[in-house]
Amino acid sequence: MIGLESPDDAAVWRLSDEQAIVVTTDFFTPVVDTPYEYGSIAAANSLSDVYAMGGRPFLALNIAALPDNLPPEISSEILRGGAEKAREAGVVIAGGHTVKDKEPKYGLVAIGFVHPQKIISKSGLKAGDVLVLTKRLGTGVTTTAIKQEKAEEAHIKEVIEWMSRLNKAAGELAVEFGVRGGTDITGFGFLGHAAEMAEASGVALHFEFSKIPFLSGARGYAERGIFPGGAFDNKGHFEKVVNFPVNFSEPSQMLLFDPQTSGGLLFGMAQEKLSAFEARAKELNQPYWIVGEVREGKGIEVR
Repeated sequence: MIGLESPDDAAVWRLSDEQAIVVTTDFFTPVVDTPYEYGSIAAANSLSDVYAMGGRPFLALNIAALPDNLPPEISSEILRGGAEKAREAGVVIAGGHTVKDKEPKYGLVAIGFVHPQKIISKSGLKAGDVLVLTKRLGTGVTTTAIKQEKAEEAHIKEVIEWMSRLNKAAGELAVEFGVRGGTDITGFGFLGHAAEMAEASGVALHFEFSKIPFLSGARGYAERGIFPGGAFDNKGHFEKVVNFPVNFSEPSQMLLFDPQTSGGLLFGMAQEKLSAFEARAKELNQPYWIVGEVREGKGIEVR
Protein backbone atom coordinates (compact mmCIF):
# COMPACT_ATOMS: atom_id res chain seq x y z
CA MET A 1 0.00 0.00 0.00
CA ILE A 2 2.84 2.41 0.82
CA GLY A 3 6.44 1.99 -0.32
CA LEU A 4 9.24 3.71 -2.20
CA GLU A 5 7.00 5.90 -4.34
CA SER A 6 5.84 8.04 -1.38
CA PRO A 7 7.71 10.06 1.28
CA ASP A 8 5.89 8.36 4.17
CA ASP A 9 7.42 7.22 7.43
CA ALA A 10 7.06 3.44 7.00
CA ALA A 11 6.18 0.73 4.50
CA VAL A 12 2.64 -0.66 4.68
CA TRP A 13 1.54 -4.04 3.30
CA ARG A 14 -2.11 -5.11 3.23
CA LEU A 15 -2.75 -8.48 4.87
CA SER A 16 -6.55 -8.40 4.64
CA ASP A 17 -9.45 -5.97 4.40
CA GLU A 18 -9.16 -5.42 8.15
CA GLN A 19 -5.41 -5.46 8.74
CA ALA A 20 -2.16 -4.19 7.25
CA ILE A 21 1.39 -4.51 8.54
CA VAL A 22 3.65 -1.47 9.11
CA VAL A 23 7.44 -1.93 8.88
CA THR A 24 10.14 0.64 9.61
CA THR A 25 13.65 0.98 11.00
CA ASP A 26 15.85 3.69 12.46
CA PHE A 27 19.12 3.88 14.39
CA PHE A 28 21.69 6.54 15.21
CA THR A 29 24.79 7.43 17.20
CA PRO A 30 24.49 8.62 20.83
CA VAL A 31 22.69 11.92 21.38
CA VAL A 32 23.23 11.95 25.16
CA ASP A 33 26.07 10.85 27.43
CA THR A 34 24.19 8.22 29.48
CA PRO A 35 23.80 4.79 27.83
CA TYR A 36 20.45 3.82 29.35
CA GLU A 37 18.81 7.06 28.21
CA TYR A 38 20.43 6.71 24.79
CA GLY A 39 18.88 3.27 24.37
CA SER A 40 15.49 4.50 25.56
CA ILE A 41 15.51 7.48 23.19
CA ALA A 42 16.62 5.36 20.23
CA ALA A 43 13.81 2.87 20.84
CA ALA A 44 11.16 5.59 21.24
CA ASN A 45 12.39 7.18 18.02
CA SER A 46 12.28 3.88 16.11
CA LEU A 47 8.73 3.10 17.26
CA SER A 48 7.55 6.61 16.40
CA ASP A 49 7.20 5.96 12.67
CA VAL A 50 4.65 3.22 13.36
CA TYR A 51 2.58 5.62 15.48
CA ALA A 52 2.94 8.30 12.81
CA MET A 53 1.26 5.98 10.30
CA GLY A 54 -1.68 5.35 12.63
CA GLY A 55 -0.38 1.92 13.64
CA ARG A 56 0.33 0.06 16.85
CA PRO A 57 3.75 -1.59 17.12
CA PHE A 58 3.91 -5.10 18.54
CA LEU A 59 7.30 -6.57 17.56
CA ALA A 60 10.84 -5.22 17.17
CA LEU A 61 14.42 -6.32 16.51
CA ASN A 62 17.54 -4.65 17.90
CA ILE A 63 20.10 -3.12 15.53
CA ALA A 64 23.41 -2.39 17.24
CA ALA A 65 26.90 -1.46 16.09
CA LEU A 66 29.32 -1.48 19.01
CA PRO A 67 33.07 -0.91 19.41
CA ASP A 68 35.26 -3.81 20.53
CA ASN A 69 36.47 -1.84 23.52
CA LEU A 70 33.06 -0.70 24.76
CA PRO A 71 32.66 -2.00 28.33
CA PRO A 72 29.89 -4.62 28.66
CA GLU A 73 28.16 -2.58 31.34
CA ILE A 74 27.68 0.24 28.82
CA SER A 75 26.41 -1.90 25.94
CA SER A 76 24.05 -3.75 28.29
CA GLU A 77 22.64 -0.45 29.55
CA ILE A 78 21.97 0.69 25.98
CA LEU A 79 20.05 -2.51 25.29
CA ARG A 80 18.25 -2.34 28.64
CA GLY A 81 17.09 1.20 27.88
CA GLY A 82 15.69 0.04 24.56
CA ALA A 83 14.07 -3.05 26.06
CA GLU A 84 12.33 -1.16 28.85
CA LYS A 85 11.02 1.51 26.46
CA ALA A 86 9.71 -1.24 24.19
CA ARG A 87 8.03 -2.89 27.15
CA GLU A 88 6.37 0.44 28.01
CA ALA A 89 5.00 0.47 24.46
CA GLY A 90 3.72 -3.11 24.73
CA VAL A 91 6.31 -4.26 22.19
CA VAL A 92 8.32 -7.49 22.27
CA ILE A 93 11.98 -7.26 21.22
CA ALA A 94 12.50 -10.71 19.74
CA GLY A 95 16.22 -10.59 19.01
CA GLY A 96 18.30 -8.58 16.59
CA HIS A 97 21.79 -8.26 15.20
CA THR A 98 25.06 -6.59 16.16
CA VAL A 99 28.19 -5.67 14.21
CA LYS A 100 31.49 -4.10 15.22
CA ASP A 101 31.95 -0.39 14.61
CA LYS A 102 34.14 2.42 15.89
CA GLU A 103 31.20 4.45 17.23
CA PRO A 104 28.08 3.04 18.95
CA LYS A 105 24.89 2.96 16.92
CA TYR A 106 21.57 1.60 18.13
CA GLY A 107 17.96 1.41 17.05
CA LEU A 108 15.14 -0.95 16.16
CA VAL A 109 13.38 -2.60 13.29
CA ALA A 110 9.76 -1.94 14.33
CA ILE A 111 6.69 -3.80 13.10
CA GLY A 112 3.08 -2.86 13.77
CA PHE A 113 -0.49 -3.31 12.63
CA VAL A 114 -2.82 -0.69 11.13
CA HIS A 115 -6.34 -0.84 9.70
CA PRO A 116 -6.07 -0.23 5.94
CA GLN A 117 -8.75 2.45 6.15
CA LYS A 118 -7.12 4.27 9.06
CA ILE A 119 -3.61 4.83 7.71
CA ILE A 120 -2.16 8.29 8.37
CA SER A 121 -0.06 9.47 5.44
CA LYS A 122 1.75 12.64 4.47
CA SER A 123 -0.67 13.06 1.56
CA GLY A 124 -3.83 13.16 3.70
CA LEU A 125 -4.06 16.83 4.73
CA LYS A 126 -7.17 18.79 3.71
CA ALA A 127 -7.69 22.54 3.43
CA GLY A 128 -9.40 23.75 6.60
CA ASP A 129 -7.56 21.33 8.92
CA VAL A 130 -5.88 22.80 11.97
CA LEU A 131 -2.29 21.68 12.55
CA VAL A 132 -1.48 19.98 15.83
CA LEU A 133 2.03 19.35 17.24
CA THR A 134 2.57 16.98 20.19
CA LYS A 135 6.18 17.63 21.35
CA ARG A 136 8.37 20.66 21.85
CA LEU A 137 11.06 21.43 19.28
CA GLY A 138 14.74 22.12 19.91
CA THR A 139 16.26 18.68 20.52
CA GLY A 140 18.91 19.17 17.82
CA VAL A 141 20.37 22.38 19.23
CA THR A 142 20.15 21.06 22.78
CA THR A 143 21.87 17.73 22.08
CA THR A 144 24.53 19.58 20.09
CA ALA A 145 25.11 21.76 23.15
CA ILE A 146 25.50 18.54 25.16
CA LYS A 147 28.13 17.28 22.72
CA GLN A 148 29.96 20.61 22.97
CA GLU A 149 29.73 20.49 26.79
CA LYS A 150 27.81 23.78 26.79
CA ALA A 151 24.41 22.51 27.94
CA GLU A 152 22.93 23.36 31.33
CA GLU A 153 21.93 20.43 33.53
CA ALA A 154 18.26 21.45 33.61
CA HIS A 155 18.19 21.57 29.82
CA ILE A 156 19.80 18.12 29.59
CA LYS A 157 17.13 16.62 31.84
CA GLU A 158 14.39 18.35 29.87
CA VAL A 159 15.55 17.19 26.45
CA ILE A 160 16.03 13.60 27.66
CA GLU A 161 12.51 13.58 29.08
CA TRP A 162 10.93 14.78 25.83
CA MET A 163 13.01 12.53 23.55
CA SER A 164 12.21 9.50 25.72
CA ARG A 165 8.44 10.02 25.46
CA LEU A 166 6.56 7.58 23.29
CA ASN A 167 4.20 8.92 20.64
CA LYS A 168 1.78 6.15 21.62
CA ALA A 169 -1.01 8.29 23.08
CA ALA A 170 -0.59 10.92 20.37
CA GLY A 171 -0.92 8.27 17.67
CA GLU A 172 -3.95 6.68 19.31
CA LEU A 173 -5.64 10.08 19.55
CA ALA A 174 -4.94 10.77 15.89
CA VAL A 175 -6.59 7.48 14.91
CA GLU A 176 -9.52 8.00 17.30
CA PHE A 177 -10.34 11.35 15.71
CA GLY A 178 -9.96 10.25 12.13
CA VAL A 179 -6.73 12.01 11.24
CA ARG A 180 -5.59 11.14 7.71
CA GLY A 181 -2.63 13.50 7.25
CA GLY A 182 0.38 13.52 9.54
CA THR A 183 3.99 12.64 10.22
CA ASP A 184 6.53 12.64 13.02
CA ILE A 185 9.14 15.38 13.24
CA THR A 186 12.66 13.94 12.99
CA GLY A 187 15.75 14.50 10.90
CA PHE A 188 14.37 16.96 8.32
CA GLY A 189 13.23 19.31 11.07
CA PHE A 190 9.82 20.90 11.59
CA LEU A 191 9.69 22.74 8.28
CA GLY A 192 11.30 19.91 6.30
CA HIS A 193 8.67 17.38 7.29
CA ALA A 194 5.94 20.01 6.95
CA ALA A 195 7.15 20.72 3.41
CA GLU A 196 6.93 17.02 2.56
CA MET A 197 3.31 16.95 3.76
CA ALA A 198 2.37 20.16 1.94
CA GLU A 199 3.74 18.81 -1.36
CA ALA A 200 2.29 15.31 -0.94
CA SER A 201 -1.14 16.70 0.00
CA GLY A 202 -1.19 19.47 -2.61
CA VAL A 203 -1.92 22.17 -0.01
CA ALA A 204 -0.31 25.16 1.71
CA LEU A 205 0.58 25.15 5.42
CA HIS A 206 0.40 28.34 7.49
CA PHE A 207 2.16 28.43 10.88
CA GLU A 208 2.10 30.95 13.73
CA PHE A 209 5.66 31.10 15.08
CA SER A 210 4.49 32.34 18.48
CA LYS A 211 2.40 29.19 18.92
CA ILE A 212 5.21 26.73 18.15
CA PRO A 213 6.64 25.26 21.40
CA PHE A 214 10.38 25.00 22.07
CA LEU A 215 12.51 23.46 24.80
CA SER A 216 13.49 26.04 27.38
CA GLY A 217 17.17 26.18 26.35
CA ALA A 218 16.66 26.03 22.59
CA ARG A 219 16.46 29.77 21.90
CA GLY A 220 19.60 30.53 23.87
CA TYR A 221 21.63 27.84 22.13
CA ALA A 222 20.30 28.97 18.74
CA GLU A 223 21.37 32.55 19.38
CA ARG A 224 24.86 31.25 20.15
CA GLY A 225 24.92 29.40 16.82
CA ILE A 226 24.91 25.94 18.38
CA PHE A 227 23.30 23.86 15.62
CA PRO A 228 23.95 20.39 14.20
CA GLY A 229 25.15 20.32 10.61
CA GLY A 230 21.85 18.84 9.51
CA ALA A 231 20.05 22.10 10.31
CA PHE A 232 21.99 23.90 7.58
CA ASP A 233 21.39 21.02 5.15
CA ASN A 234 17.66 21.18 5.89
CA LYS A 235 17.55 24.94 5.39
CA GLY A 236 19.42 24.71 2.10
CA HIS A 237 17.06 22.05 0.79
CA PHE A 238 13.66 23.24 2.02
CA GLU A 239 13.83 27.03 2.38
CA LYS A 240 12.82 27.54 -1.26
CA VAL A 241 9.23 26.57 -0.40
CA VAL A 242 9.04 28.61 2.85
CA ASN A 243 7.98 32.24 3.11
CA PHE A 244 9.23 33.94 6.30
CA PRO A 245 8.17 37.36 7.61
CA VAL A 246 10.38 40.35 6.83
CA ASN A 247 13.20 40.67 9.40
CA PHE A 248 12.52 37.17 10.77
CA SER A 249 15.75 36.37 12.62
CA GLU A 250 18.25 33.75 11.47
CA PRO A 251 18.16 31.86 14.82
CA SER A 252 14.36 31.63 14.59
CA GLN A 253 14.57 30.29 11.05
CA MET A 254 17.22 27.76 12.00
CA LEU A 255 15.17 26.47 14.94
CA LEU A 256 12.45 25.51 12.48
CA PHE A 257 14.98 23.58 10.35
CA ASP A 258 16.67 21.99 13.39
CA PRO A 259 16.75 18.18 12.98
CA GLN A 260 14.85 16.49 15.78
CA THR A 261 15.48 13.21 17.54
CA SER A 262 12.35 11.35 18.65
CA GLY A 263 10.19 14.37 17.91
CA GLY A 264 6.43 14.63 18.19
CA LEU A 265 3.65 14.11 15.68
CA LEU A 266 2.42 16.89 13.41
CA PHE A 267 -1.03 16.23 11.96
CA GLY A 268 -4.09 17.89 10.50
CA MET A 269 -7.26 17.83 12.58
CA ALA A 270 -10.70 18.63 11.19
CA GLN A 271 -11.86 21.89 12.79
CA GLU A 272 -15.19 20.43 13.93
CA LYS A 273 -13.40 17.67 15.88
CA LEU A 274 -10.99 19.96 17.70
CA SER A 275 -13.00 20.55 20.90
CA ALA A 276 -13.56 16.83 21.47
CA PHE A 277 -9.92 16.13 20.66
CA GLU A 278 -8.70 18.69 23.20
CA ALA A 279 -10.90 17.22 25.93
CA ARG A 280 -9.72 13.69 25.19
CA ALA A 281 -6.05 14.77 25.04
CA LYS A 282 -6.37 16.30 28.50
CA GLU A 283 -7.87 13.06 29.81
CA LEU A 284 -4.82 11.18 28.53
CA ASN A 285 -2.38 13.87 29.72
CA GLN A 286 -1.14 14.22 26.15
CA PRO A 287 0.53 17.59 25.42
CA TYR A 288 -0.51 19.34 22.22
CA TRP A 289 -0.20 22.73 20.56
CA ILE A 290 -2.33 24.21 17.76
CA VAL A 291 0.41 25.68 15.56
CA GLY A 292 -1.29 26.58 12.31
CA GLU A 293 -3.75 25.59 9.60
CA VAL A 294 -4.01 24.00 6.17
CA ARG A 295 -5.09 26.19 3.24
CA GLU A 296 -5.52 25.95 -0.49
CA GLY A 297 -2.32 26.59 -2.43
CA LYS A 298 1.21 25.32 -2.03
CA GLY A 299 4.30 25.87 0.08
CA ILE A 300 4.64 27.09 3.66
CA GLU A 301 3.92 30.46 5.22
CA VAL A 302 5.37 31.35 8.64
CA ARG A 303 3.82 34.31 10.43
